[in-house]
Amino acid sequence: MDNFIFQNPTKIIFGKNTESSVGKEVSSYSKKILLHYGGGSIKKSGLYDKVVASLKEANIEFIELPGVKPNPRLSLVREGIQICRDNGIDFVLAVGGGSVIDSAKAIAIGVPYNGDVWDFYTDKADATEALPVGTILTIPAAGSESSTGSVITNEDGWYKKPYNSALIYPKFSILNPELAYTLPRYQISCGAADILAHLMERYFTNSKNVEFTDRLIESTMKTIINNVPKVLKNQEDYDAWAEVMWAGAIAHNNLLNTGRVGDWGSHNIEHELSGIYDVAHGAGLAVVFPAWMKYLYKHDMNRFVQFAVRVWNVEQEFFSPEETALQGIKKLEEFFVSIDMPITLKGLGIEDDRYEEMANKATDNDASPLGNFVKLNSKDIVNILKLAQ
Repeated sequence: MDNFIFQNPTKIIFGKNTESSVGKEVSSYSKKILLHYGGGSIKKSGLYDKVVASLKEANIEFIELPGVKPNPRLSLVREGIQICRDNGIDFVLAVGGGSVIDSAKAIAIGVPYNGDVWDFYTDKADATEALPVGTILTIPAAGSESSTGSVITNEDGWYKKPYNSALIYPKFSILNPELAYTLPRYQISCGAADILAHLMERYFTNSKNVEFTDRLIESTMKTIINNVPKVLKNQEDYDAWAEVMWAGAIAHNNLLNTGRVGDWGSHNIEHELSGIYDVAHGAGLAVVFPAWMKYLYKHDMNRFVQFAVRVWNVEQEFFSPEETALQGIKKLEEFFVSIDMPITLKGLGIEDDRYEEMANKATDNDASPLGNFVKLNSKDIVNILKLAQ
């Protein structure tokens, strides 16, 4: 097990009707905020009215910035930064899924910075201060509600880049599983794939003697595998949604990568898919991850055998180690298919004419190989994309 420091300051407020406490929570930090959200779904569901009522009851003044899209755009982030500066806003409340929260975090680090916020996402600068952020989660998926991460897409060149900083841990996050009842089935499945990907990125590690976090990750994966079909069958199954929502937060709040180094190659490959083609992040991960596994499972056969046996209940005695490992990958693909996720690039509507472009963008023309489990150059990425055809 590697040395580590773990600290997660995000206050989690979990359960039924917890969104009604948002005004009280915000009032500890500010009296004038930016209310940031996506499209019309929070208004159709009635969540918007509940949030506004709670803010008004607490005498919180707010300016709205709707319009966040999946794969959140830099242009809207820049607009939000200007609104905050022009109006003396000192808190950002995100109401939505990971895209809204990531956009809010970008605004939060951009407001006090003298340069362009994109500098943080291109390693030209590191944030030294940020506005506080709070969230009300509506889509269990990205885990951004209690993480250090933000991912933004720059329309100029369609670059999708992550930034991580402890400064952008949300101060509080409200998690009410009831808020997920009205999600479209496709979003539910994309969210499940995203959560599983966060877990698998941590699971496939070269760090040794990490049994405890192995077991935590495995149990969290099994929780998603067991409960997502339940919410797809009955979208008002509160207990199943509670399992999924809490597992999604734990999957990406940095607890499960303590003492180990995760990979993150698959995520960075997928960023090129969703950056260029604007596909849903979870759907792209459902395609990339099995292909990544097929390309390099021999690097640590024992870990892939463990994944197959412990997570997917593959009966090892009937197979060789290699066959067991491949059975685990097959089971993963079968699960994705069972929840209507694509497992090929063709299933995403992506042709094979831009593989080299994506590989070169992902690695900065091989200046920055991807991943930690196995370092991937542009040729490796092209080969993985070919396996995903």
